[in-house]
Amino acid sequence: MGATTTGAGRRRAVPWLVLGLWIAVLAIASPFAAKLGDVQRDRAVDYLPASADSTRAAKIQERLPGGEATEMVLVYHRDGGLTAADRATAAEQVAEIAGAHELTGRPAGIPSEDGTTLMYPLASTEPGTDEKARDALVNDVRDVARGGDGLRVEVGGSGALATDASEVYHSLDGPLLYTTAAVVALLLILIYRSPFLWLVPLAVAAMADYLSMGVAYGLNQAFGTAVSGQSSGIMTILVFGVGTDYALLLVSRYREELRRVERPYDAMLAALRGCGPAVLASSGTVAAGLLCLLAADLNSSRGMGPLGTVGVLCALAAMLTLLPALLVLLGRRVFWPLVPRHGSTPKARRSLFTAMGGSAERRPRTVLVGGAVLLGALALGALALPGNLKQEDSFTTRPDAIAAMQTLAEAFPESGTQPISVISPTDRAEAALTGIRATQGVRSAETGRSGGGWTELTVLASAPPQSAAETATIEALRDKLDGSYVGGPSAEQIDLEDTNARDTALVVPIVLLSVLLILTVLLRSLVAPLILVAAVVAVWGAALGIGGLVFGPLLGFEGTDPGLGLLSFVFLVALGVDYGIFLMHRMREESLNGAEPTRAALSALRTTGGVIASAGLVLAATFAVLTSMPMVQLVELGFVIAVGVLLDTFLVRTYLVTSASVALRRRVWWPGRLSRAPGTPAPDETREPLGV
Repeated sequence: MGATTTGAGRRRAVPWLVLGLWIAVLAIASPFAAKLGDVQRDRAVDYLPASADSTRAAKIQERLPGGEATEMVLVYHRDGGLTAADRATAAEQVAEIAGAHELTGRPAGIPSEDGTTLMYPLASTEPGTDEKARDALVNDVRDVARGGDGLRVEVGGSGALATDASEVYHSLDGPLLYTTAAVVALLLILIYRSPFLWLVPLAVAAMADYLSMGVAYGLNQAFGTAVSGQSSGIMTILVFGVGTDYALLLVSRYREELRRVERPYDAMLAALRGCGPAVLASSGTVAAGLLCLLAADLNSSRGMGPLGTVGVLCALAAMLTLLPALLVLLGRRVFWPLVPRHGSTPKARRSLFTAMGGSAERRPRTVLVGGAVLLGALALGALALPGNLKQEDSFTTRPDAIAAMQTLAEAFPESGTQPISVISPTDRAEAALTGIRATQGVRSAETGRSGGGWTELTVLASAPPQSAAETATIEALRDKLDGSYVGGPSAEQIDLEDTNARDTALVVPIVLLSVLLILTVLLRSLVAPLILVAAVVAVWGAALGIGGLVFGPLLGFEGTDPGLGLLSFVFLVALGVDYGIFLMHRMREESLNGAEPTRAALSALRTTGGVIASAGLVLAATFAVLTSMPMVQLVELGFVIAVGVLLDTFLVRTYLVTSASVALRRRVWWPGRLSRAPGTPAPDETREPLGV
């Protein structure tokens, strides 16, 4: 009686204790979570490594008198040609701006040859590196610079572009969270067919997301981890995506155990013992893959590794502790109207995955060859991906700064409108100025501020911003000016592309090797990990290929984000292997229980196919939310990952991997014990553990 009473008391107390601990943890994390937006940095120079030429130039500019300059261009345009009144209006507005703010020089208007456009380059050191002060300055200038009656006035330049980008990124938090939650809620309602059950994993995911924000802020304060709008947004996507995946796996196993076990507490313990090892192994693999981004030189990519890992681990902690506690407290009634009764047997149905398994069993090699040809053909579409994304093409909408850049490009088609900053040692500034003016492609060069042994030289190219000709001019300046640093928006874009290319060549092999090693240890095989890794690489290539067929022809994008290849590779490999572990874990479990290899593969597909499909749909939908955001790089990343997850879920993971397992039979587990026929035990082992 005493033992029974003690057991009942524990069953009542443990869930309440877990719930209380989570309330305390969230209360502690709350002040830090609210501050994450304050440390978010989205300037191009914040993304670049400290060793980049443009980064060094920007750091020296910060130390010059007045600090870092915010550069803008006021653009006055009338289609039929500017009138004398228009020019007078422009002069008055510029004078008002100069009187209200500290400008680095006296603004002078530059007219276009056709007389339709007048531009006034402006620069101010008033905000320094304070992004809020920069945004306030740009908005003040926009309040003054206004047109009307056919006169169009736009404020562009790197400062205005940074303000528009900052506003977009800071506006993502709310819409991104609400849209993601709404998508997950809709899918959970369809999957669970219950008016109540979907609320539980959704609420737990929201709490995990809040905790991840607090942890991410702590990492920034303790270790200086870079936080950008992109990385914080993807962290939220990961929390809801992988968190819901783990919830689907746990709830499915819990429902199964409730039919066998009378008490919900005991059924949950059995469910955690059954699926816990697979969830832990898959989350560990995802985290390890994301942490490989720490090897990247680009700050934005390197910062995304820890933030993504934080999101995955917070989701894991919540789904293996808080979710079980809430489900136990709510009891069987949370599944209403499809309540799993103790001792009942679910209706046997012929599922899609049973049919897929049948075709894989009959013609495994045909399925493999056909799938490989299809993925290879899709991957060829990557050849159609547009070139590197320019700043003016990075928005899906047309903010004021982009409109100004487009107006300038039309009015000054053969002229640079965006200054190039050259930081030269003061004692060599005159010689540098002479060399700059003699460089092919330079239209003008003037001496700027001096201080601390450095002098700023402002250069205008004769070619439009971020054109091939301007790039050649910047590279020529870097080759010619020994000891000087060339910066500015265009130089930053060049460094961004070069750094991304180096990071991709370094990080991709590290990710492949680390994931392969982890899978080898988990699955006790060399063949199965090679199959899984080859599958996710094929999915990545096919997803990029589909992107190449969609981005330019259908969506009208003018460029591809330089970081798309690396980030999509890391996420698709890490998340794809995640599902592979679910499938292979069940296949291994069936084999250890004595099932013949083909039966083990088909049984694993039949029992896990539905859960993997549901999880894949949820994960793809959460990343697809990024396609509704107004930044091209987010749309491209969300599209490629969502398409890749769907390919992995419904073609590669459930069809091709199963076909490979059927074709290879026991050889899929080579050289482990399962690769040998029954009755031939390994010399040094008697029995392998059931879990991964």
